[in-house]
Amino acid sequence: MFSIEHEFDATVVTLVDEGEGHLQEDVIVHTFEECITVEQYDPRTDRVHKITLSISQMRDLGAAISLPEGVYRRDPGPLTGRSD
Repeated sequence: MFSIEHEFDATVVTLVDEGEGHLQEDVIVHTFEECITVEQYDPRTDRVHKITLSISQMRDLGAAISLPEGVYRRDPGPLTGRSD
């Protein structure tokens, strides 16, 4: 399950781990104009871990999800997509 919220300066996507067995804490993705942050609470340390990706890094990550093992360079042109 996930939710999408549009705030003044960011889009916030929250990913919720559902199902049986060992579940992970929610993942919160903040999309800003210049970067994307990914946060997840760690109950072992009682801290939120945060990483920051450039927009280019996030595009590369999105493209890499469905590719086989290898080294790739993304076409620097604009990305296009569709929503079903």
